Amino acid sequence: MSKIDLPALIDAVADTISEHADELTALDQAIGDGDHGLNMKRGFEAVRAESAALAGQPLPEVLRAIGTKLVMTVGGASGPLFGTLFMSIGKELPTEPSRADLAAALAKAISAVAARGKSQAGQKTMLDVLYPVQAAVAAGKSPGDVADVADGAAEATKPLKAIRGRASFLGDRSIGHVDPGARSSALIVRAVAKVMEHSA
Repeated sequence: MSKIDLPALIDAVADTISEHADELTALDQAIGDGDHGLNMKRGFEAVRAESAALAGQPLPEVLRAIGTKLVMTVGGASGPLFGTLFMSIGKELPTEPSRADLAAALAKAISAVAARGKSQAGQKTMLDVLYPVQAAVAAGKSPGDVADVADGAAEATKPLKAIRGRASFLGDRSIGHVDPGARSSALIVRAVAKVMEHSA
């Protein structure tokens, strides 16, 4: 993991979010404020702008810097939640992490996101993707398989009724729509997985 090309990783995530910004916005228009795609794109473009400066730093510091930038630039609830995710992973990871280190750091970071959002699995949020992803990493699945788990978990939010976040105001009308935060989480996982496969 320590051999990952961090600028390539940042570019991959920023490109993916940018390419899917309209899709994320459409999902959010159905059950939220309608600004998730633009907010996420703005946040990761801000991270991309810092990419060169981050390139020579240790992985934990880079992740903490990404999290801080997301908190500062992504609006709504998503900024603090995604920011907490990246900052917490950075806080927990050693400089040259093993897969076990990553699984453990993910578990603690997801708990931090759950606490920040006062949410849990099954409530139609990004957690519905993050928990299965962590389990897949802990089980030793390949990056591609982890990404497949993320995609399936995001799709599985469609029949759920939102309990937390703006979508919860819609009650039963939130059923039948993929959660935007779950979808953006899956997109990030897929982008990271592709870079990790090339780095292997």
